[in-house]
Amino acid sequence: MNTTDWLGFAGVFLILLAYILNEFGKTTTKSLLFILLNLIGASIACLASVLLNYLPFIILEGVWALVSFISLLKYLQFSTNKIKA
Repeated sequence: MNTTDWLGFAGVFLILLAYILNEFGKTTTKSLLFILLNLIGASIACLASVLLNYLPFIILEGVWALVSFISLLKYLQFSTNKIKA
């Protein structure tokens, strides 16, 4: 196995971990943990896909990371507004 394989496995592991934790009620889709696991996992998996030059997964993981990033911004905005109130 090479570095690209390890990156892909790490990214996919983090995404699956978020899913499993959510399914077993250990986190919610609105929690910071869930959002960060998806953002970091998708970003790493996207990088591995770029290194493999595999466009379908570059698109999939890139969109996944983008949606997770938007979720993080919403989470941070909500948290900031909550503190001000």
